[in-house]
Amino acid sequence: MTGYSSAFARIVPSTLGALLLLAAPSLAQEPAPIPAGVAPPPGAYAPGVDVIHYEVEIGLGLGVLWFEGITTLRVAVSQEGPTLPLDFSGLEVLGVELGGSAATYRYENGILAVPLDRFSAGDTASVSVHYQGIPDDGLIIRENVHGEPSAFVDNWPNRTRFWLPSVDHPADKATVRYTVHAPVEWKVIANGHLVAEAAATPAAAIGPTGDRRTWVWEVGVPISPYNMVIGAADLEVRTVGLAACGLAPATWREDGCVEVTTWVYPQDVDLAEPSFRRAAAMVDYFSELIGPFPFEKLANVQSATRFGGMENASAIFYSEGAIAGGRNMEGTVSHEIAHQWFGDAVTEASWHHLWLSEGFATYFGAQFFEAADGVENFRDRMEASRQRILGPGEADRPMYDPSETDLFALLNTNNYPKGGWLLHMLRGIVGDEDFFAGIREYYRRHLHSAVLTEDFQVVMEEVSGRDLGWFFQQWFYEPGYPTFEVEPVWTAASTGSGGRLDLVIRQTQRADWPTFRVPMTVSVIGPDGEVRTDVELFERETVLELGPMASEPTRIVLDPDGWVLKGGS
Repeated sequence: MTGYSSAFARIVPSTLGALLLLAAPSLAQEPAPIPAGVAPPPGAYAPGVDVIHYEVEIGLGLGVLWFEGITTLRVAVSQEGPTLPLDFSGLEVLGVELGGSAATYRYENGILAVPLDRFSAGDTASVSVHYQGIPDDGLIIRENVHGEPSAFVDNWPNRTRFWLPSVDHPADKATVRYTVHAPVEWKVIANGHLVAEAAATPAAAIGPTGDRRTWVWEVGVPISPYNMVIGAADLEVRTVGLAACGLAPATWREDGCVEVTTWVYPQDVDLAEPSFRRAAAMVDYFSELIGPFPFEKLANVQSATRFGGMENASAIFYSEGAIAGGRNMEGTVSHEIAHQWFGDAVTEASWHHLWLSEGFATYFGAQFFEAADGVENFRDRMEASRQRILGPGEADRPMYDPSETDLFALLNTNNYPKGGWLLHMLRGIVGDEDFFAGIREYYRRHLHSAVLTEDFQVVMEEVSGRDLGWFFQQWFYEPGYPTFEVEPVWTAASTGSGGRLDLVIRQTQRADWPTFRVPMTVSVIGPDGEVRTDVELFERETVLELGPMASEPTRIVLDPDGWVLKGGS
């Protein structure tokens, strides 16, 4: 994702607020919501259970803020008689069934706990929850930027619980089927492929009454709860192009391609075009570079997300205000499309390893522009990222920081630009061939699963044949970055011309930051041209004896090709 605004709690626009109870049942007092974005304690998140499929039915109405839902979860049981702890908050529970019969449950403090007493390891349980209410978050039902009604899901990091009973953790992936009853004036988008669009809604359909259509979407590969979304509004759908032909095993198209589309408010179609014109080319590029496109389609959707972009699997949501304001979001589009591989298909198993999503999307998002617009464009983007790291931020904290309990605070310079620079430095150390081979193997090995940083390290060590423990230790587990000071010592020859050059290179970063091990190129430039020397720095002060030279150098440049994250101008 890109960007973040905290200016959302429960939004009740005046026009819709006046119509709040239009065609609504008598809503019971809903429980107060729990805070969003609180990191869970260490340890297993939901021991003994694994959700493998969600069957989600949602009923939405026009001019009302409430909705109704029925969610049935298919749960794999791995121990004797566990309790299924569903994250759920702020909505009224109308009933819970276990295997088709009424079940006992406890609903408090944001957890809907359903005992699975009669189940043993190896069993599969079916749990259904019927609920309704006005969502406090997660499902954003409000007027859009043009004052028209809309409903969009916005989950990250753990806000799925505000509209969908779930094991709301990135490591608990599952397949999903959505049945959405929505006003006929709207189009409905969701993850996966479109199974059906019915012209008339069944009389028994849940939710507000009114003239509605039924949309059925299904995603057949497992995704994390924070990626599970629906969106409904007056949207104009256009096709950008077909991509990843022959490299899209999940597609349902007979031609084997992925359809890349835009779903935009009618007022903003022309404003959106510059941002998305190369979206299909981005899918092609990443499919060739990394591996097959992992999902059934790719929709780019103008929406109510609080972020600049949110990478929901196969249905990326973008800031409605940015698009309506005519902002060119092509950099965001590349970032979010790169997320389809990293973050969506290969997902961080812990929020505190978020760089595996955001750092990868930052780096590979910039990679597209290296291929499409040239290396200088890419270098400019990397330099902009470096300047963000050097500015006010989290440099005094390591990238891996389990002490941080506010998940929103993880959307920081460590996990975005510094994560991207970690990849860039690793590429510089192992070389392009091993780096991209390692990336492809990492993606292949962990497709549709959840991983930690050590899983990535293992693959890169195997492919490159190098011990990279020192590299990940200093860049992922330690704070800061090196800053260098160079002192050239020129000793003129006692006879004739020329002389001897020694370089004193000092690491001058803060004393409480580590001394970095840095492989680096040193460029010595003088009247007779340039001489490059590859060195590896280990100490706070290193003396390089570069030996005799024909003339005194005029300039010393550390890391002339920009492979090292370092302080200074």
